[in-house]
Amino acid sequence: MAFSVVMPALEMAQETGKLLAWRKQEGDRVTKGEALLEIETDKAVVEVEAPADGILAGIKAAAGADIPVGQTIAWIVAPGEIPPQEESAAAPTARAVSQSKSEPVYAPIPPSQPVASNARISPKARRLAKELGVEISTLRGSGPGGEILASDVQAAAAAPAAPGGVAPDKESSTLEVPSSIGRLMAERTTQSWTTVPHFFVSREIDATALTQHRERVVAEIERAHGVRITHTDLLVALVARTLLKHPRLNSSWTAHGVRLHAYVNMAVAIAVNDGVVAAVIPNAHTSSLAEIATQRRAVAERARAGKLRPADIADATFTISNLGMYHVDAFSAIITPPQAAILAVGAITDRVVAVDGKPAVRPMMTLTLSCDHRVADGARAALFLEDLAAAIQSPGNLLA
Repeated sequence: MAFSVVMPALEMAQETGKLLAWRKQEGDRVTKGEALLEIETDKAVVEVEAPADGILAGIKAAAGADIPVGQTIAWIVAPGEIPPQEESAAAPTARAVSQSKSEPVYAPIPPSQPVASNARISPKARRLAKELGVEISTLRGSGPGGEILASDVQAAAAAPAAPGGVAPDKESSTLEVPSSIGRLMAERTTQSWTTVPHFFVSREIDATALTQHRERVVAEIERAHGVRITHTDLLVALVARTLLKHPRLNSSWTAHGVRLHAYVNMAVAIAVNDGVVAAVIPNAHTSSLAEIATQRRAVAERARAGKLRPADIADATFTISNLGMYHVDAFSAIITPPQAAILAVGAITDRVVAVDGKPAVRPMMTLTLSCDHRVADGARAALFLEDLAAAIQSPGNLLA
């Protein structure tokens, strides 16, 4: 039986993916789970794994092509089997797997054909056209059935100005074209800031016990597991366990209501060359410190190398963004929909505080919780920070 390899959907708003490279060639034998190709989406560069054992055949897309989500780009067949000849319009899935099934193929509108005034356009492309000042009626869609995609809008915006237009002064300005990650950050933060009612709650917390706990366990964990834990690893573990008591902050806003999650998939913001990606540590609420540190280091290395896997960026329920290593005292982060909250972590610095009515120097850190007011209110946010402060001041109670 032939298995189709399709362009996967890694997020709800994704329309296309760019094929960067094939790891295997036509006729090569592949094993289920091994890296088959690399794709670039609006979210990141990820590796797609082979969905089955067999022979790679019927490759339909070359490196550099922008491919609609769900479109078949190759087949994995048994030795001697001929791949299906008709295109399979597979439904978009997070895993690039489907059994062979023939569906109609929609050809893109030829470049010379004008677009009707009622041409289909995706919501993302319409929003992007408004932001970039692109006239929709002038666009020619390259999607299925002539649908106008975000890539069509971006191409039109980057095209040279028509004769008679005013050319920019090239000596006094430089146009920097954002990468896929840069475009994603711009689009997502704009969408979140303009559609999600944010509010922010901050609290200063004494990090003495947190630092002492790390010093007690860091050498043992490094010797046993070969990984050095950080303050971020400790916070991931403590925040995940605290969220179990505050399900509204570990939920997602949907059109039908608030979806409460029984698990905590913790996203950690990671700086890369051209932006920030949020890599996910699944089931952080039950993972040990060593497991969290190992997973965080692995996804960070893949993110910086541009080798993220689809599972590395999927299904996050909460996010931590730590800028303490950049000596930032405090900041407010923008929520990543449909998540309900994000925690911004500042640097641990010595400050003079009142202890038993007397001035004392303590290592303090500022935590700022950004919340979606549709999901949680100020009281819920304050109670979460209260419990998190208690966990940070006695980490052994939750991490024993």
